[in-house]
Amino acid sequence: MAARKTAGKSKSGPAAPRRKSTPASRSPENVALVLQGGGALGAYQVGVYQGLHEAGIVPNWIAGISIGAFNTALIAGNPPGRRMDALREFWETISQPYLLPATTLGQEARFAGIGEDARAWLDAWEAWRALIEGQRGFYQPRSWFGEDAFTASGPTRASFYTTQPMIETLERMVDFDRLNDGGIRVSVGAVDVASGNLEYFDNAHTRLDARHILASGALPPAFPAVEIDGRHFWDGGLVSNTPLSQLFDAEPRRDSLIFQVDLWNAQGELPQNLLDVAEREKEIQYSSRTRTITDMQRVGQHYRRLLRELLEEIPADVRMKNPWCQRAEQLAGNRRYSLIHLIYRDRARFGHFKDYQFGRVAMREHWQSGLADIGRALAHPEWLELPKGENAFVTHDATA
Repeated sequence: MAARKTAGKSKSGPAAPRRKSTPASRSPENVALVLQGGGALGAYQVGVYQGLHEAGIVPNWIAGISIGAFNTALIAGNPPGRRMDALREFWETISQPYLLPATTLGQEARFAGIGEDARAWLDAWEAWRALIEGQRGFYQPRSWFGEDAFTASGPTRASFYTTQPMIETLERMVDFDRLNDGGIRVSVGAVDVASGNLEYFDNAHTRLDARHILASGALPPAFPAVEIDGRHFWDGGLVSNTPLSQLFDAEPRRDSLIFQVDLWNAQGELPQNLLDVAEREKEIQYSSRTRTITDMQRVGQHYRRLLRELLEEIPADVRMKNPWCQRAEQLAGNRRYSLIHLIYRDRARFGHFKDYQFGRVAMREHWQSGLADIGRALAHPEWLELPKGENAFVTHDATA
């Protein structure tokens, strides 16, 4: 499925051998939204979701890591007509510091128009406040409660901040009965601190509550581990910052339209100073798994379809009796995937702290960037269709 050059790039896997007939396009069984981790950059995901919401595109599976898990809970844990209000309330809440006056919504236009140097210092000021004060409804410094982060003992206290405010925010803004039974499959990833393994909490198998969401975003050493049933979990982004593999590995496989929303750009310029190095390090660390997983799935899907083609050349009575053929039937597949990839590419003034600069002005800019990017993607309705022809896995980069 070729994309128009003006809107980005499309890639497809290696072509399968030509058949006598070309498979027709099918409607996707899954419409999935995949949300990467990235702290304050998560407002970009809200802009993307707003565009989908306004276009009438309703995901039936949402998977998130870290801040992506918080956005996932807010969407799945509210009725359709309330979801945008819940996202807006959440982001307007956590973009406020605790002590000093916050930038009000009415001041945003004035601050957005200031010069480059002045705006850089505004961003630095907001980042400094995030470190010193915390963010309202999200986290607070342990020092406020007379605790010394360096001497505090125990896995749920060994951190610079307490995230108890986020538990209260999630329980207030998310209906967990709806999240677990509302018709949207939810998957959030976290790392078992003891084993180092990435695990997914999935409402298809486990009843989720605020602890599971918070565990996905418990990034050390800022935030403490979250205890769930006697085990302790950290941010899933420590192992893989994208939950994309959870969708591809799930059985049974289904035809899927996937919106993959990444907050870190794998490609970037050579750093020129230590601040640039800090930013580039985060981009590489938190973005590379998306590229790897996508490439692996493209190749894997090609071989599953190739195996399916070979099985069709074997007589049915032989396939039914031969155990190797029966095993091959389980591995083979003819499912089709269309993946629309959106990557936050705007460069912040001081990029090394863009993931914890929660100021209102920056939050609104991230949000608007996501809304604009999904608008460009939706301008290509053919991208919303499953791929036709022999290529069963197609990606579209809407922000290239």
